Amino acid sequence: MLPSNDILYSSWGNDECYTPKYWVEPIIKYIPKQKACMWKYNVPTWRNTTIWCPFDKEESNFVILLREAWYKVICSHIDNWQDFYNYEPKEEWDIIISNPPFTNKKQIFERAMSFNKPFRLLMTLTWLNDSWPKLLFMEKDLQLLMFDKRIEYSNSKKITFSSAYYCWNFLPKQIIMEKLIR
Repeated sequence: MLPSNDILYSSWGNDECYTPKYWVEPIIKYIPKQKACMWKYNVPTWRNTTIWCPFDKEESNFVILLREAWYKVICSHIDNWQDFYNYEPKEEWDIIISNPPFTNKKQIFERAMSFNKPFRLLMTLTWLNDSWPKLLFMEKDLQLLMFDKRIEYSNSKKITFSSAYYCWNFLPKQIIMEKLIR
């Protein structure tokens, strides 16, 4: 079996791409602010939604903007010995939101689905040309949050592909189209 760092990151070193703020902001309106965590005397008690960003460091725009929107955010990154394939935060979390490496997409989505919790992961739309997403989402409904413009990742000059948020149990309908405001 390959070491996780070899699986998560491509050999040409372009898997560490940073998501600009204008691509994080539109997703915030779809995240519930609170979650009923237990029932006491037939009345729910509420707590803030906790978001796990498993491919993000403290300086990530996901972490920064979600915290600014008053969500509790747990971030983890392989550079901090928190390997997505064998790490899960000890504290309770509700949703996965992140921009994972585009290498080995199948394994990343299989792992995200294994938690049986809502997720929203940024991924190239060209992946829909492969058979794997069709097989992976055959039993769970794929949701897409798509935009009118391509994302400009921090380390790229020209983007040759479109991206979208691949979601499960996250959006109010299966496909949502939004306009990006930069």
